Amino acid sequence: MSKHVAIMGATGAVGNEFLRILEQRKFPLASLKLLASARSAGKTLKFRGEDLKVEELTEKSFKGIDLVLGSAGGSIARKFNPVAVAAGAVVVCNTSAFRQDPQVPLVVPEVNPEDIAWHKGIIANPNCSTIIMNVPIWPLHKVNPIRRLVVSTYQSVSGAGAQAMAELEQQCRDWSAGKAITKSVMQHQALFNVFSHTSAVADNGYNEEEIKMVNETRKIFHCPDIRVTATCVRVPVLRAHTESINIEFTNPMTEAQVTQVLSKAPGVRIVDDRRKNYFPMPIEAADGDDVLVGRIRQDVTLDGRGIDLFVSGDQIRKGAALNAVQIAERL
Repeated sequence: MSKHVAIMGATGAVGNEFLRILEQRKFPLASLKLLASARSAGKTLKFRGEDLKVEELTEKSFKGIDLVLGSAGGSIARKFNPVAVAAGAVVVCNTSAFRQDPQVPLVVPEVNPEDIAWHKGIIANPNCSTIIMNVPIWPLHKVNPIRRLVVSTYQSVSGAGAQAMAELEQQCRDWSAGKAITKSVMQHQALFNVFSHTSAVADNGYNEEEIKMVNETRKIFHCPDIRVTATCVRVPVLRAHTESINIEFTNPMTEAQVTQVLSKAPGVRIVDDRRKNYFPMPIEAADGDDVLVGRIRQDVTLDGRGIDLFVSGDQIRKGAALNAVQIAERL
């Protein structure tokens, strides 16, 4: 059944990706409304060969809307999501605002699609790094419960938004021209640099991004006792996040068993050629829907119960816009 859809935050990186994915997947639309700040109102964006005008987001924006795909920031989501629900819409929210609300399902369709059924108007999209990790580890968890996860992320600058991508590109141009490298969007220079994720650091030393991966995985898996520790890092890559994941299972599990499970897992593509030294790379994950998985090997310290993985996925697509549209397709 065709839906009247609004995109909240349409001019951002994820908003633009919503448009691409809705078109690519031929999502059944009765109408499409593009919403953004007053500053962006009046701009036009291409969709299915037509120019659609961006409207200012107001409390009156949701009349007649069935579905809102939201990616306009946490404060905007907290203000406008309830307004949209009161107007009769279902909101799939890509911000962190409602992820830990016990009344709001947090969904990765390959993992817990059944949770969509108990929504009360808002469905939360997980953090991008959480999604990219959860897609390949969930099918393994189902056959051999995971006791502990140790993950290190290598996160592209697009995770900080379209302006961060533009800043890295400008830094490349300036360096090539022999000009001084400047920064105004990201806290640190991205070009030729690697730095800890710049979200706020708690008293225990974990930053917000790392805490999200811990708490969101527990909620999505309905497994509050799973132990997760994360280190999140920004790298000078334009698009697609990469992660090194160490898994401790309850019972022994071989490389061959892991590969067999992952070869049948939805949303996963194995890229694991030791002879050619060919494994997941963000340059190949970018603009794709699957999470690439490779470096599948036994952790030699865990007596057969440990496996290491190296994964890469497009965090704007599967880590954000695609995941939200996949949720919407199930409504």
